[in-house]
Amino acid sequence: MSESKDSGAVDHVDRLRRQWARELPDLDTEPMTILGRAFRLSNLVRPSIEATFAGFGLDRGEFDVIATLRRSGPPYRLMPTEMYASLMISSGGLTHRLDRLEKAGLIRREKSPRDGRSVLVALTEAGVALAEEAFRTDMASESRFLQALDAKERETLAGLLRKLIIGIENELAGGEEQNSG
Repeated sequence: MSESKDSGAVDHVDRLRRQWARELPDLDTEPMTILGRAFRLSNLVRPSIEATFAGFGLDRGEFDVIATLRRSGPPYRLMPTEMYASLMISSGGLTHRLDRLEKAGLIRREKSPRDGRSVLVALTEAGVALAEEAFRTDMASESRFLQALDAKERETLAGLLRKLIIGIENELAGGEEQNSG
């Protein structure tokens, strides 16, 4: 098992791998060097991200809804089916979030001009402003966590993570196709 090449520093994952190497010396724990660290990274930054959104009176799921609407561009309206597919949640989970956001005055439900039976979810002016302010604050907060890497390292890491995610998504999509037929 190799340790970090940067100044001999040892992190949580290195310690876990050492323990597993002692207990199961025949097992290759190399996947932990990437996936274990990604999981650890997510767990380390999640409280800060959640605190940022809480400072705006939102939970992470509520922010995801208003951010999805905001980044859709003017007029900041989407059909619920477009939203829950993008957010990867159930329609029931979306409905619960929409109810809370509507009560807070951040979204409104409108009849679709194309089909009176359909509903569109639209950001209110307050929702547009809050989504933007919360996102700007979140990005400033998250950028602090990346200061250990220089610009080139961040670019390299982002590219490698993109490649890994695309590979995993393709693997999972291929597995779904094989399982469905």
